[in-house]
Amino acid sequence: MSTPAWLELLQTTPWLLYTSAVLLGLILGSFLNVVILRLPRMMEAGWRRDCAELLSPDGTAPETDEPPLSLSKPASTCPSCGHRLRVHENIPILSYVWLRGRCSKCKTRISLRYPLVEALTALLTLIVVIQFGPTWQAAAALLLTWSLITLAVIDLDTQLLPDSLTLPVLWLGLFLSLFGLFTDSQSAIIGAVAGYLSLWVVFQLFRLATGKEGMGYGDFKLLALFGAWLGWPALPQIILLSALVGALVGIGLILSGRHESGKPLPFGPYLAAAGWISLIWGEAINGAYLRLSGLA
Repeated sequence: MSTPAWLELLQTTPWLLYTSAVLLGLILGSFLNVVILRLPRMMEAGWRRDCAELLSPDGTAPETDEPPLSLSKPASTCPSCGHRLRVHENIPILSYVWLRGRCSKCKTRISLRYPLVEALTALLTLIVVIQFGPTWQAAAALLLTWSLITLAVIDLDTQLLPDSLTLPVLWLGLFLSLFGLFTDSQSAIIGAVAGYLSLWVVFQLFRLATGKEGMGYGDFKLLALFGAWLGWPALPQIILLSALVGALVGIGLILSGRHESGKPLPFGPYLAAAGWISLIWGEAINGAYLRLSGLA
């Protein structure tokens, strides 16, 4: 089968490939901001409806004046004054600079996180494309990368890792293993099981020892996701990297006074970062370790 003309152009023109990756990352970053903001609210609205149905005598949820919320509706608005954003106010990063970080109508400051998420998405998209090139591996790795950014920021905000994101991506990883894209099916299935059970065992032991819950079930599913995508051999590296990054960030927050004593730190962002690093540079890290230890 002949290669499509557009794909051949990307393969032979690196600057076009990388520019397209950055632009795609910026556009997707803008959409991820919407998902990060709205998905937890949609979940809460669903929980309220479910509770209302359970408490209702006839088993139906009462009608409310709360407008329906989805990822596509209503249109993006200023959270302070409700000003509906126009097209030129929705351009990734450029709109934030042009508006000087404030709403064009009420002048309320816009969170810096919006352009940061857009810039991060563009950067990670570029790194994935540089690593894998215009291949099916890159396409799959991009889907995983965008999902991880969304999960990490939602966990930072709400300490939730939504099943509606984690589970489909986990199943996608198992499906891709049929084609050996990142690992084989046997390693993926073992990895998914081992990833979930390893953190579940740690959770249970910690609860027995302290009477407290050290992490959430979403963390178990996220590690299972990485096991499904990268196979069970990648799990020790991911666990070590996540623990190291989490410890360094946690200590830094405590020493800087930015973390309240007794307030739990979400583990999902560190796990997501470690899994992404393993996806991109896992083999290089293992090779460097073996050379330094004299085993290779």
